[in-house]
Amino acid sequence: MNYRSICFFASLFCFPVSILAFVNILYASYFDYFLSIESYFITLAISLIFGISFYLFGRKSNKKINFIEQLILIIFIYFLIGLFISIPFYLSNLNINLISAYFESISGLTGTGFSNFENLKYLDPTLILWRSSSQWIGGLFFLIFLILIFSDKKFNYKMTNLTFASDSNLKSEEVFKINITKIFIFYCILSLLIFFAFNFSGVRLFNSLNLTMTLVSNGGFLPSDTLSEIISTNFQKTILIIVLLFSVLNFFFLFNIFKRQTLIKKHVEDFYLIFLALALILLIYFNNFNGMEIIISVLSSLSNSGISLLKAENNLSLFFLLITIIGGSLISNSSGIKLSRFYILLKITSYEIIRLISPNSVINKTIFNKENKISDENIKISFLIFISFFLSLFILSSFLIIDNLGFESSFKLSILTLTNTVNSEMYTLQNLNFANLLTSSKISLIIFMIIGKIELISVFLIFKKIFFKD
Repeated sequence: MNYRSICFFASLFCFPVSILAFVNILYASYFDYFLSIESYFITLAISLIFGISFYLFGRKSNKKINFIEQLILIIFIYFLIGLFISIPFYLSNLNINLISAYFESISGLTGTGFSNFENLKYLDPTLILWRSSSQWIGGLFFLIFLILIFSDKKFNYKMTNLTFASDSNLKSEEVFKINITKIFIFYCILSLLIFFAFNFSGVRLFNSLNLTMTLVSNGGFLPSDTLSEIISTNFQKTILIIVLLFSVLNFFFLFNIFKRQTLIKKHVEDFYLIFLALALILLIYFNNFNGMEIIISVLSSLSNSGISLLKAENNLSLFFLLITIIGGSLISNSSGIKLSRFYILLKITSYEIIRLISPNSVINKTIFNKENKISDENIKISFLIFISFFLSLFILSSFLIIDNLGFESSFKLSILTLTNTVNSEMYTLQNLNFANLLTSSKISLIIFMIIGKIELISVFLIFKKIFFKD
């Protein structure tokens, strides 16, 4: 195991936490929120110490790590950065234990949005900003994982090659830094565009900032108890719909939108997602007229954000849960099983049926009618993802039932956990109190929130490497 190289790359993920802690210190100082400012100084110091120590330990390494080591790096980053982010929660005046603080931080880092806190208007504004920041940085990290690590052709179970042409996984320190810089710039530009759009629509500056960090990462944390306290006018709802739509699509879609040839060639999956979203909206819209609220809920479910303006009395919770399982583009912050995998399975299933009826038929096996063809490996991985998802669903539901949540609540919560989607009113789980859950349930949710991001296959590959060495 190349520990030095793993530590070197891990150090690069520590420093952004230091920057966020410094920003919160400036914010607390400017607005005189000194109640918990010490916790951000401690976070700044600890993240810097770890970052510098890892960097010095690994700077003379060869900077090349194989795919299994990359997976170990990802899991290590989630658990380590989650520990850093949990410090302000644990040291706040909210009197929560370490597991609850860690649960809150992992929920933010994975973009899930489960929270121990109620009545957010009584929460320190710096802590609200910290919660949102954890989502923002988690979304940035996940995009880096997708494009730099999960683009490995040997273990391509994320199948990013179908919508992103790159072979830029961790081959050298220089390649890694160049690609991180590109992703960071694109991510910041997108965040700024969303922020200015909300601010222009009349949303408060503080709410615009927090809502931006939530939506760009497809997270679920809000700066208020309900979304309706922030979004009220039709213009604000329209802005929210546009932002949610872009959060479903490929991360690079917005930056290629004015390049006609690139858009047609590389973003066919995104057009399929747009057509799917329109079909789902129309399907519900004509059977349950609720205007913009329905559109927001469909896009929020499809993007695995989960925020909604619908009230708890809606009878569409199961339908929205099914949409969350689909997920968005392969290159996006959305979780779920992803549309492309559904597409592959449906196309291959229809192909096998047609071949039984007419053996001599010639079937087009391209993905989204592009040049790329659906390989046997794509088919196997798609089936494996489905199996691993429902296996994870069964395991997590079994743990949650022990907590006396009931079968329905356990099942719904498990789906939301594995798709990293917040438990909003449209899923009728808004009254679930995470603060009252057993420690075992919180630990289970922490583990499966991370698994929801990296796939259960990652864990199997690591165990295979450790216990079944060639």
